[in-house]
Amino acid sequence: MIEVLQEENEAVRVFLVGKRKNCRREEYPGEKDGPDLDELRGLAGTLGMVVAGELVVGDFVPGPVYLVGKGKAEEIAGAAKNLSCDCIIFDFEISPTHQRNWEKLAGIPVFDRQELILRIFESRAATREAVLQVQLAKLNYSLPRLAHSYGNLSRQRGGNYGSKGSGETKLEMDRRAVQNEIFKIKKELEKVRQNRATQRKKRDRVPLPLCTLIGYTNAGKSSLLNALTGSMVYEKDELFATLDPSTRRLKKESSYSLLFTDTVGFIENLPHTLVEAFRSTMEEALEGDLLVIVVDSSSKDMEKIKRSYETTCSVLKEIGADSRQRLIVLNKADLIDGLRRNELKAVFPNGIFTSTRTGEGLEELVRQAGIICGGARLKVLIPYGEGALISLVYRTGHILSEEKTDNGIIFDAFFPGTSVIDGRKGP
Repeated sequence: MIEVLQEENEAVRVFLVGKRKNCRREEYPGEKDGPDLDELRGLAGTLGMVVAGELVVGDFVPGPVYLVGKGKAEEIAGAAKNLSCDCIIFDFEISPTHQRNWEKLAGIPVFDRQELILRIFESRAATREAVLQVQLAKLNYSLPRLAHSYGNLSRQRGGNYGSKGSGETKLEMDRRAVQNEIFKIKKELEKVRQNRATQRKKRDRVPLPLCTLIGYTNAGKSSLLNALTGSMVYEKDELFATLDPSTRRLKKESSYSLLFTDTVGFIENLPHTLVEAFRSTMEEALEGDLLVIVVDSSSKDMEKIKRSYETTCSVLKEIGADSRQRLIVLNKADLIDGLRRNELKAVFPNGIFTSTRTGEGLEELVRQAGIICGGARLKVLIPYGEGALISLVYRTGHILSEEKTDNGIIFDAFFPGTSVIDGRKGP
């Protein structure tokens, strides 16, 4: 990937280019109107970039040179030059060929949304697993773009007629090197997956239900985890603040005993290379007893809220976790008014309004999660003559301990739903 070099402490100035999606031209008469670039602005801002200008282009037939028409390409390149931009970022994918042509035309680095997200992941990676996953995604992304590095090399210099020149030879050597590195990283990640599987086995020895917090990036999953468990997991109002899953136990004073796991946030058009690279991390969603889908209810755009939820559901389907039980949490409820609450309730009738600042809805979230996945802990004495109840406990309960007495068996266990012991609490 091309590096954008800039003087220290000087922000990179960027020009953003978006594209209208599934809309009629008369709906957005102005070039700057139409689908907003809020998300792309947020991605650029996460890397400390300054948006100097932007343009949303209309529908177009993809061209072989610049993807868009030559006239529009020259207009964009000229606008970026007039604004002294350091690079151009597209909100849609561009091919390696289009990227090379654009950089020749504009004279500055040009890349797309996918590379921008990769850069953010690279800056966020802290653990060995996250670093490996980002490296794998970068290598898979850059493999078809290697020729970009050899545009000034001769293709026919040296060798006989029809043989590969020095530039092609170097390119092939680097392709093999990248492919070997990809293979090496995949082997290392396989070891990481095995270690994660071992950790799951150890966790399963303590039969506590697991609730997985998932959702759009910056929806407040880490803040929710900290509020529920009293932990100090890194949280910040920025995109992709969390790359590695963190599992914590619910606060001891709670009447339920549950584990909550924070996961990497999703985003619209999440690069496939990242979905594949972070599959081992996302597999946490497959292991949970309950998926807690966290939605940022504070967004002013109701359609954006719906899209973020749909994006989350589509990623869950891609990783095979769409059939799991789920709860919908409408987070950041302290930032919305009554009208917006009614709108959200119409779209998510079973959604739970929560706020990590005021504590609203947290007890209700824990209660419903406990009922769904069996987090209610009971200590009960069942007489030996109650064979059916004893069998039911073994079938449905998460048994922590059992003690045989003269009067029956004392079970210390977690039970799904309401008490299967018909209220017989305590020996």
